[in-house]
Amino acid sequence: MPRRTPRTALDRQRTPRRFPKFLGAASICALIAALLSPLTQAAAADSTTALAANDYCGGQCSDILPPGQNGNATLAQILLNQAFGIQPDHAEDQLGPYNNLASGAATLTDAKINDFFNDASFGVASDQVASSTAPGGRTDVTIVRDKKTGVPHITGTTRYGTEYGAGYAAAQDRLWLMDVFRHVGRGQLTSFAGGASSNQGLEQEFWRNAPYTEADLQTQIDNAIANNGARGQQALADANAYIDGINAYIDVSDSGRYFPGEYVLTGHKDSITNAGTIDHFKITDLVALASVIGSLFGSGGGGEVNNALSLLAAQSKYGVTEGTKVWESFRERNDPEAVLTVHNGESFPYASKPDTAQGEALPDAGSVTQEPLVYDRTGSAATATATGASATAAATTLTSAKRGMSNALVVSGKYTASGHPIAVFGPQTGYFAPQLLMLQEIQGPGLSARGASFAGLSMYVELGRGQDYSWSATTSGQDIIDTYAVELCQDDYHYLYHGTCTAMDKVERTNSWKPTTADGTAAGSYRMQVYRTKYGPVEYRATVGGKKVAYTTLRSSYMHEADSIIGFQMLNDPDYVKSPGTFQSAVQHINYTFNWFYADSSHTAYYNSGDNPVRAAGVDAEFPVWAQAAYEWRNWDPTTNTASYTPPSAHPNSIDQDYYISWNNKQAKDYTTAPWGDGSVHRGNLLEDRVKKLVAAGGVTRSSLTKAMADAALADLRAEDVLPKLLKVINSSTVTDTTAAAAVTKLSDWVTAGAKRKETSAGSKAYANADAIRILDAWWPLLVKAEFEPGLGTDLYTAFSNNLPIDESPSAAHGPTGAHAGSSFQYGWWSYVDKDIRAVLGESVQGGLSQKYCGGGTLSACRDALISTLKTAAGLTAAQVYPGDDQCSAGDQWCADSIVQRTLGGIKHGKITWQNRPTYQQVVEYTSHR
Repeated sequence: MPRRTPRTALDRQRTPRRFPKFLGAASICALIAALLSPLTQAAAADSTTALAANDYCGGQCSDILPPGQNGNATLAQILLNQAFGIQPDHAEDQLGPYNNLASGAATLTDAKINDFFNDASFGVASDQVASSTAPGGRTDVTIVRDKKTGVPHITGTTRYGTEYGAGYAAAQDRLWLMDVFRHVGRGQLTSFAGGASSNQGLEQEFWRNAPYTEADLQTQIDNAIANNGARGQQALADANAYIDGINAYIDVSDSGRYFPGEYVLTGHKDSITNAGTIDHFKITDLVALASVIGSLFGSGGGGEVNNALSLLAAQSKYGVTEGTKVWESFRERNDPEAVLTVHNGESFPYASKPDTAQGEALPDAGSVTQEPLVYDRTGSAATATATGASATAAATTLTSAKRGMSNALVVSGKYTASGHPIAVFGPQTGYFAPQLLMLQEIQGPGLSARGASFAGLSMYVELGRGQDYSWSATTSGQDIIDTYAVELCQDDYHYLYHGTCTAMDKVERTNSWKPTTADGTAAGSYRMQVYRTKYGPVEYRATVGGKKVAYTTLRSSYMHEADSIIGFQMLNDPDYVKSPGTFQSAVQHINYTFNWFYADSSHTAYYNSGDNPVRAAGVDAEFPVWAQAAYEWRNWDPTTNTASYTPPSAHPNSIDQDYYISWNNKQAKDYTTAPWGDGSVHRGNLLEDRVKKLVAAGGVTRSSLTKAMADAALADLRAEDVLPKLLKVINSSTVTDTTAAAAVTKLSDWVTAGAKRKETSAGSKAYANADAIRILDAWWPLLVKAEFEPGLGTDLYTAFSNNLPIDESPSAAHGPTGAHAGSSFQYGWWSYVDKDIRAVLGESVQGGLSQKYCGGGTLSACRDALISTLKTAAGLTAAQVYPGDDQCSAGDQWCADSIVQRTLGGIKHGKITWQNRPTYQQVVEYTSHR
């Protein structure tokens, strides 16, 4: 039995010589010729495989995950890709259909959906089987891959065999990526993959918040298993089988020399002798991986120190009473104009403002300093680029404006043409090569699902479909992280815990690197150091009322990165999830902060997950509090970091609402989320407006709901929801300045055309209304500053900007996602501008700002400020607005917006046109139920 069915003729090529650097094209051709060796016969395709009988979707489940299923590449394949752009099979065959929806959505019909998505039916038709493999020569599991996408369909007759197959398939498709992220989770990426500044920033970003020792990782496994009875024991058995499958593939690909080529390029394997090792995976690696994913997408909260600093700035300018009022108006904790996921008026109070705050520990003015993470820099770790990467990583880690991403559109069967619910939903996890997520189907005892999972955690499908139901998630962002002020005693490394002077626990990680073929960064090293307390890691130092304190962050999922495995196990179990209620019960076992959505043939459902701590009476979750027993989470046990959590009924939840939308917006009335910006204008409005209109008309179809998503994906939120009001102010009198008038005409024409950032035609790489887009991109930061800084003052304006970024346009290289990441318009001052401009116009505003800012509140002065900044913006060239980067030349507007699959390995992909949509996405409509 062959060890592995190669996807292409290069999958088993060996490397006869090492090479010191990437070679020129001619040299590569010679090397490729030398690499060719006789290939063994591929495993025979299973001609009897048929579509599964347990599929109740009736051929109406579809999905997509660019760039492609195959995320592993041999050294020869990497060389061919670098030299000629040749792609390994299935490395990017989902990128084209994904990209094409931007231009093809306008004429989309149900019959054309799978022109842009994959058929996500269970099983593989016999004439579509590309290969059938028995991993490790086992007789209890088969991995079938389909011809179109190469997705693994894993079928086992035993639970162990099924999970073994899942691990084997994961390693086939993502071994290098899995290895990268287990090192990220341990803060050891640079020593493994090289000292590039991006690698330095990545490992620092995650290790600061999860500085676990190996013993910590094992303890989390032990506790998760011990606390979950039979399901916990099954999860442990599943994980061990999964790891066995991964390690079996490592061994067979190592001996066969078709392991990922990055191991050679980074110096872990010798291209001549095959010397070197690919370390086996162990169960603690899964916890390290989970900590990265949870931190990226499921850990709402933080930012309390920044909140305190902006509050103090407001109070300094306006006085305590008025300053607090101003601060609260910008915070928008419970804005009555905010778009809601649960929109039936039901209230779910959480993290609300207390009548009288207790235990607040606001810092003395000017006393706050960020706790250093990196020490003893040498070589390339001491460059300005490296220190800049560290500063960015720290800012990203400590803000409450974390990556949200992901959206969902779900419509009840009452409003669809068929009478069955329809869902278009998925996670917006960024764009990488290989992708962080991977597709699979898994069928075995107690397991029946197809969908996406994060690489290295795919023992269960995490987002996808079961036999007669589908589910997905968006990041919710409610506050499960609190900041405590621990009073110091004896020195800077001891603190008071319940009256006893207690030593902090110092955890260190020393990394070093040297140049490799893959990463030529000069040799360097540094030491990362975190001080931990019972109240979490130290993030800042300050004084409070003259007392020296350390500010720590305590996250309810800290030391509980493995707990969510039970919820995912339940979602994959067809004997557990049979209804909206059992779905909600399953996701209640997920301790990360997500919004979960469900659809079957008759029902829809929603549930907001996360371990929401019950705070002490009077504690305001927005600000640091004293680390004293009176202000701790209720029934908090520092040994296990467990506490009392709000009951499931207190979490926003719903069954069979007319429709649900989510784009990281506010979940429900009175439910406060940690990030700022849940106001009158949010990108969730782009979905709300479109879906509400569809539901009002009735007869919703898969294609019409997909078109609504795709239309919102090209919309400029500022242009659609705020620009018309700005133009209303400007046009309140005749515009006499010719430059301003020309700009107004262009902007007005763009609004009339739909306010989209869309190509003139498919593949043109040029936008319709390009000048208007350029003008708004240049104008927005100028108009916001001119509107608010004069009234707020520079200090408060800057402080509020630290709480909520001014802008997040597709071309912006700032914000949580950075440039070329697709996700846009999550964080920005659009709601502030909207409310303020409406107030100046004399229109009704609910939950308005505490005062009028534009032009000091007068229409004429506001108009003057807008026209002045508009003229400045209109005069900026494309090269000034889009200055270029390592991907694009200056002035290339389309390229500045474009999505880039960020390389995490040796294979590169071309840019695609901007779309603000999920990375992995499902379109589902079930026709029947068990």
